[in-house]
Amino acid sequence: MHILLHRADGDTAPWIADFAELLPEAEVHVWREGQKARPCDYALVWSPPQAILRELSEVKAVFNAGAGVDALLKFGDALPQHVPVVRLDDAGMGVQMAEYVSHAVLRYFRRFDEYATQARAGQWQPLPAHRKEDFSVGVLGMGVLGSRVLEALAPFGFPLRGWSRTQKTLDGVACFSGADGLDAFLRGSRVLVCMLPLTPDTGNLLDRARLSALPPQAYLINVARGAHVAEPDLLTLIKSGHIAGATLDVFRNEPLPVQHPFWQEPRITITPHISALTLRRESVEQIAAKIRRLEAGLPIAGIVNRTQGY
Repeated sequence: MHILLHRADGDTAPWIADFAELLPEAEVHVWREGQKARPCDYALVWSPPQAILRELSEVKAVFNAGAGVDALLKFGDALPQHVPVVRLDDAGMGVQMAEYVSHAVLRYFRRFDEYATQARAGQWQPLPAHRKEDFSVGVLGMGVLGSRVLEALAPFGFPLRGWSRTQKTLDGVACFSGADGLDAFLRGSRVLVCMLPLTPDTGNLLDRARLSALPPQAYLINVARGAHVAEPDLLTLIKSGHIAGATLDVFRNEPLPVQHPFWQEPRITITPHISALTLRRESVEQIAAKIRRLEAGLPIAGIVNRTQGY
Protein backbone atom coordinates (compact mmCIF):
# COMPACT_ATOMS: atom_id res chain seq x y z
CA MET A 1 0.00 0.00 0.00
CA HIS A 2 1.28 3.49 -0.81
CA ILE A 3 0.25 6.82 0.75
CA LEU A 4 0.98 10.24 -0.75
CA LEU A 5 1.73 12.83 1.96
CA HIS A 6 1.73 16.62 1.71
CA ARG A 7 1.93 19.19 4.47
CA ALA A 8 2.17 22.92 3.81
CA ASP A 9 4.59 23.28 6.73
CA GLY A 10 6.90 20.57 5.36
CA ASP A 11 6.88 18.72 8.68
CA THR A 12 6.48 15.22 7.25
CA ALA A 13 9.06 13.09 9.10
CA PRO A 14 7.01 12.57 12.31
CA TRP A 15 3.96 11.60 10.26
CA ILE A 16 5.99 9.05 8.32
CA ALA A 17 7.30 7.59 11.60
CA ASP A 18 3.78 7.26 13.04
CA PHE A 19 2.49 5.54 9.89
CA ALA A 20 5.43 3.14 10.03
CA GLU A 21 4.29 2.10 13.51
CA LEU A 22 0.52 2.25 13.14
CA LEU A 23 0.11 1.15 9.51
CA PRO A 24 3.34 -0.78 8.79
CA GLU A 25 1.97 -2.27 5.58
CA ALA A 26 1.95 1.23 4.04
CA GLU A 27 4.83 3.09 2.42
CA VAL A 28 4.57 6.87 2.66
CA HIS A 29 5.79 9.10 -0.18
CA VAL A 30 6.22 12.85 0.31
CA TRP A 31 4.78 14.88 -2.57
CA ARG A 32 7.13 17.47 -4.04
CA GLU A 33 6.13 19.93 -6.70
CA GLY A 34 7.73 19.24 -10.06
CA GLN A 35 8.39 15.60 -9.28
CA LYS A 36 6.08 12.90 -10.60
CA ALA A 37 4.90 10.82 -7.65
CA ARG A 38 4.58 7.07 -7.97
CA PRO A 39 0.95 5.84 -8.10
CA CYS A 40 -0.51 5.81 -4.59
CA ASP A 41 -3.56 4.22 -3.01
CA TYR A 42 -4.40 7.07 -0.63
CA ALA A 43 -3.39 10.68 -0.01
CA LEU A 44 -3.07 12.67 3.21
CA VAL A 45 -2.88 16.44 2.71
CA TRP A 46 -3.02 19.71 4.57
CA SER A 47 -3.45 23.03 2.70
CA PRO A 48 -2.25 21.54 -0.60
CA PRO A 49 -1.35 23.56 -3.72
CA GLN A 50 -3.31 23.16 -6.91
CA ALA A 51 -0.39 21.36 -8.53
CA ILE A 52 -1.09 18.25 -6.45
CA LEU A 53 -4.57 17.74 -7.90
CA ARG A 54 -3.44 15.64 -10.84
CA GLU A 55 -1.92 13.14 -8.38
CA LEU A 56 -5.12 12.97 -6.34
CA SER A 57 -7.12 11.70 -9.31
CA GLU A 58 -5.38 8.33 -8.97
CA VAL A 59 -6.08 7.57 -5.29
CA LYS A 60 -8.97 5.77 -3.60
CA ALA A 61 -9.53 8.54 -1.03
CA VAL A 62 -8.02 11.85 0.07
CA PHE A 63 -7.66 12.32 3.82
CA ASN A 64 -7.57 15.88 5.11
CA ALA A 65 -5.35 16.41 8.17
CA GLY A 66 -7.92 18.53 9.97
CA ALA A 67 -11.64 18.98 10.55
CA GLY A 68 -12.11 21.92 8.15
CA VAL A 69 -11.92 21.01 4.47
CA ASP A 70 -12.29 24.47 2.91
CA ALA A 71 -8.63 24.48 1.83
CA LEU A 72 -9.42 21.45 -0.37
CA LEU A 73 -12.92 22.30 -1.53
CA LYS A 74 -11.80 25.73 -2.74
CA PHE A 75 -10.51 23.95 -5.86
CA GLY A 76 -14.10 23.17 -6.85
CA ASP A 77 -14.50 20.92 -9.87
CA ALA A 78 -10.72 20.73 -10.31
CA LEU A 79 -10.65 18.46 -7.27
CA PRO A 80 -11.28 14.97 -8.71
CA GLN A 81 -15.01 14.34 -8.30
CA HIS A 82 -14.77 10.55 -8.16
CA VAL A 83 -12.40 10.51 -5.17
CA PRO A 84 -13.91 10.71 -1.66
CA VAL A 85 -12.57 13.43 0.63
CA VAL A 86 -12.37 12.35 4.28
CA ARG A 87 -12.04 14.74 7.22
CA LEU A 88 -10.90 14.03 10.75
CA ASP A 89 -13.84 13.37 13.07
CA ASP A 90 -12.18 14.69 16.22
CA ALA A 91 -8.71 13.21 16.82
CA GLY A 92 -8.23 15.12 20.07
CA MET A 93 -9.54 18.45 18.77
CA GLY A 94 -12.86 18.27 20.61
CA VAL A 95 -11.45 18.49 24.11
CA GLN A 96 -9.09 21.32 23.09
CA MET A 97 -11.96 23.27 21.58
CA ALA A 98 -14.07 22.67 24.70
CA GLU A 99 -11.23 23.97 26.90
CA TYR A 100 -10.73 27.08 24.80
CA VAL A 101 -14.41 28.02 24.56
CA SER A 102 -15.13 27.25 28.23
CA HIS A 103 -12.23 29.46 29.27
CA ALA A 104 -13.43 32.32 27.08
CA VAL A 105 -17.05 32.06 28.29
CA LEU A 106 -16.01 31.95 31.96
CA ARG A 107 -13.61 34.84 31.45
CA TYR A 108 -16.47 37.01 30.24
CA PHE A 109 -19.01 35.70 32.76
CA ARG A 110 -16.72 36.26 35.76
CA ARG A 111 -15.56 39.58 34.24
CA PHE A 112 -11.91 38.53 34.37
CA ASP A 113 -11.25 40.55 31.21
CA GLU A 114 -12.42 43.70 33.00
CA TYR A 115 -10.49 42.84 36.16
CA ALA A 116 -7.33 42.40 34.08
CA THR A 117 -7.84 45.90 32.66
CA GLN A 118 -8.33 47.30 36.15
CA ALA A 119 -5.24 45.53 37.45
CA ARG A 120 -3.08 47.07 34.75
CA ALA A 121 -4.37 50.48 35.86
CA GLY A 122 -3.80 49.71 39.55
CA GLN A 123 -7.53 49.77 40.34
CA TRP A 124 -9.15 47.71 43.11
CA GLN A 125 -12.87 47.71 42.28
CA PRO A 126 -15.23 44.71 42.67
CA LEU A 127 -17.77 44.61 39.83
CA PRO A 128 -21.41 43.43 39.98
CA ALA A 129 -21.69 39.76 39.09
CA HIS A 130 -23.46 38.71 35.90
CA ARG A 131 -26.66 36.71 36.40
CA LYS A 132 -26.17 33.25 34.97
CA GLU A 133 -29.74 33.09 33.67
CA ASP A 134 -28.98 36.21 31.60
CA PHE A 135 -25.77 34.75 30.19
CA SER A 136 -27.01 32.38 27.52
CA VAL A 137 -24.41 30.73 25.30
CA GLY A 138 -25.27 29.97 21.69
CA VAL A 139 -23.10 27.63 19.62
CA LEU A 140 -23.37 28.21 15.88
CA GLY A 141 -22.70 24.79 14.37
CA MET A 142 -23.63 21.56 16.15
CA GLY A 143 -21.31 19.08 14.48
CA VAL A 144 -18.89 16.82 16.35
CA LEU A 145 -16.88 19.72 17.77
CA GLY A 146 -19.83 22.03 18.44
CA SER A 147 -21.69 19.30 20.32
CA ARG A 148 -18.57 18.58 22.36
CA VAL A 149 -18.36 22.24 23.38
CA LEU A 150 -22.02 22.30 24.43
CA GLU A 151 -21.49 19.18 26.54
CA ALA A 152 -18.49 20.80 28.24
CA LEU A 153 -20.47 23.96 29.07
CA ALA A 154 -23.48 22.08 30.48
CA PRO A 155 -22.14 21.58 34.06
CA PHE A 156 -21.72 25.35 34.53
CA GLY A 157 -25.46 25.92 34.30
CA PHE A 158 -25.58 28.50 31.52
CA PRO A 159 -28.69 28.51 29.33
CA LEU A 160 -27.44 26.72 26.22
CA ARG A 161 -28.57 27.18 22.64
CA GLY A 162 -27.44 25.57 19.43
CA TRP A 163 -28.00 26.25 15.73
CA SER A 164 -27.45 23.88 12.83
CA ARG A 165 -28.34 23.79 9.16
CA THR A 166 -30.78 20.93 9.79
CA GLN A 167 -32.72 20.21 12.94
CA LYS A 168 -30.82 18.44 15.72
CA THR A 169 -31.55 17.62 19.32
CA LEU A 170 -29.20 17.65 22.29
CA ASP A 171 -30.30 17.21 25.89
CA GLY A 172 -30.37 20.47 27.80
CA VAL A 173 -29.88 22.60 24.67
CA ALA A 174 -32.49 24.80 22.99
CA CYS A 175 -31.98 23.84 19.34
CA PHE A 176 -32.64 26.00 16.29
CA SER A 177 -32.13 25.25 12.62
CA GLY A 178 -32.22 26.66 9.13
CA ALA A 179 -32.52 30.21 7.90
CA ASP A 180 -35.86 30.63 9.66
CA GLY A 181 -34.36 29.76 13.05
CA LEU A 182 -31.17 31.81 12.81
CA ASP A 183 -32.60 35.18 13.88
CA ALA A 184 -34.33 33.76 16.96
CA PHE A 185 -31.15 31.91 17.85
CA LEU A 186 -29.04 35.06 17.61
CA ARG A 187 -31.49 37.27 19.50
CA GLY A 188 -31.30 34.97 22.52
CA SER A 189 -27.52 34.35 22.60
CA ARG A 190 -25.57 36.62 24.96
CA VAL A 191 -22.39 34.77 24.00
CA LEU A 192 -22.13 33.61 20.40
CA VAL A 193 -19.63 30.83 19.64
CA CYS A 194 -18.95 30.32 15.93
CA MET A 195 -18.04 26.71 15.08
CA LEU A 196 -19.39 26.48 11.55
CA PRO A 197 -17.60 24.93 8.58
CA LEU A 198 -16.68 27.51 5.96
CA THR A 199 -18.88 27.09 2.90
CA PRO A 200 -20.24 29.46 0.23
CA ASP A 201 -23.34 29.84 2.43
CA THR A 202 -21.48 30.68 5.64
CA GLY A 203 -18.86 33.13 4.38
CA ASN A 204 -19.56 36.61 5.86
CA LEU A 205 -22.49 35.12 7.75
CA LEU A 206 -21.68 37.24 10.79
CA ASP A 207 -22.09 40.65 9.22
CA ARG A 208 -23.42 43.85 10.76
CA ALA A 209 -27.07 42.81 10.47
CA ARG A 210 -26.63 39.43 12.14
CA LEU A 211 -24.20 40.63 14.80
CA SER A 212 -26.65 43.46 15.57
CA ALA A 213 -29.31 40.82 16.23
CA LEU A 214 -27.37 39.69 19.30
CA PRO A 215 -28.49 41.17 22.63
CA PRO A 216 -26.82 44.40 23.75
CA GLN A 217 -23.44 43.79 25.44
CA ALA A 218 -23.05 40.43 23.73
CA TYR A 219 -19.78 38.59 23.20
CA LEU A 220 -18.38 36.77 20.18
CA ILE A 221 -16.03 33.77 20.26
CA ASN A 222 -14.82 32.60 16.85
CA VAL A 223 -12.90 29.32 16.61
CA ALA A 224 -14.08 28.35 13.12
CA ARG A 225 -12.76 30.42 10.20
CA GLY A 226 -12.00 34.12 9.92
CA ALA A 227 -14.08 34.46 6.74
CA HIS A 228 -17.28 33.87 8.73
CA VAL A 229 -16.97 37.35 10.24
CA ALA A 230 -17.23 40.66 8.42
CA GLU A 231 -14.30 42.18 10.31
CA PRO A 232 -15.10 45.90 9.78
CA ASP A 233 -18.68 45.29 10.97
CA LEU A 234 -17.48 43.55 14.13
CA LEU A 235 -15.09 46.40 14.88
CA THR A 236 -17.86 48.97 14.39
CA LEU A 237 -20.20 47.14 16.77
CA ILE A 238 -17.50 46.79 19.42
CA LYS A 239 -16.71 50.49 19.24
CA SER A 240 -20.43 51.30 19.53
CA GLY A 241 -20.70 49.10 22.63
CA HIS A 242 -23.28 46.70 21.20
CA ILE A 243 -20.65 43.95 21.25
CA ALA A 244 -18.89 44.02 24.62
CA GLY A 245 -15.94 41.90 23.54
CA ALA A 246 -14.66 39.25 21.17
CA THR A 247 -12.24 36.35 21.46
CA LEU A 248 -10.89 35.52 18.02
CA ASP A 249 -8.66 32.58 17.15
CA VAL A 250 -9.07 32.74 13.36
CA PHE A 251 -8.78 35.54 10.82
CA ARG A 252 -9.15 36.18 7.10
CA ASN A 253 -5.42 36.72 6.77
CA GLU A 254 -3.10 34.68 8.95
CA PRO A 255 -0.80 35.63 10.55
CA LEU A 256 -2.90 38.66 11.40
CA PRO A 257 -1.09 41.65 9.82
CA VAL A 258 0.64 43.92 12.32
CA GLN A 259 -1.28 46.93 11.00
CA HIS A 260 -4.69 45.28 11.47
CA PRO A 261 -6.99 47.42 13.67
CA PHE A 262 -7.91 44.41 15.83
CA TRP A 263 -4.51 44.70 17.51
CA GLN A 264 -5.38 48.17 18.79
CA GLU A 265 -8.83 47.25 20.16
CA PRO A 266 -8.47 46.20 23.83
CA ARG A 267 -11.87 44.48 23.85
CA ILE A 268 -10.67 41.96 21.24
CA THR A 269 -8.63 39.02 22.49
CA ILE A 270 -6.41 37.49 19.80
CA THR A 271 -4.87 34.03 19.73
CA PRO A 272 -2.85 32.60 16.79
CA HIS A 273 -5.17 29.80 15.54
CA ILE A 274 -4.43 27.49 18.46
CA SER A 275 -7.91 26.67 19.80
CA ALA A 276 -7.63 23.07 18.54
CA LEU A 277 -4.31 21.88 17.19
CA THR A 278 -4.18 18.73 15.08
CA LEU A 279 -2.74 15.97 17.26
CA ARG A 280 -0.56 13.93 14.96
CA ARG A 281 -0.61 10.52 16.60
CA GLU A 282 -4.37 10.57 17.23
CA SER A 283 -4.87 11.64 13.62
CA VAL A 284 -2.69 8.87 12.21
CA GLU A 285 -4.47 6.29 14.39
CA GLN A 286 -7.83 7.43 13.03
CA ILE A 287 -6.66 7.55 9.41
CA ALA A 288 -4.99 4.13 9.67
CA ALA A 289 -8.21 2.62 11.05
CA LYS A 290 -10.24 4.15 8.24
CA ILE A 291 -7.83 2.92 5.58
CA ARG A 292 -8.09 -0.61 6.96
CA ARG A 293 -11.88 -0.39 6.82
CA LEU A 294 -11.79 0.86 3.24
CA GLU A 295 -9.42 -1.94 2.26
CA ALA A 296 -11.89 -4.40 3.80
CA GLY A 297 -14.79 -2.87 1.86
CA LEU A 298 -16.39 -1.40 5.00
CA PRO A 299 -17.97 2.06 5.39
CA ILE A 300 -16.21 4.88 7.23
CA ALA A 301 -17.29 8.09 8.94
CA GLY A 302 -16.16 11.53 7.90
CA ILE A 303 -16.71 11.44 4.13
CA VAL A 304 -17.30 15.03 3.06
CA ASN A 305 -20.51 16.04 1.32
CA ARG A 306 -19.11 18.44 -1.25
CA THR A 307 -22.46 20.12 -1.81
CA GLN A 308 -22.80 20.97 1.87
CA GLY A 309 -19.09 21.70 2.27
CA TYR A 310 -18.42 19.43 5.26
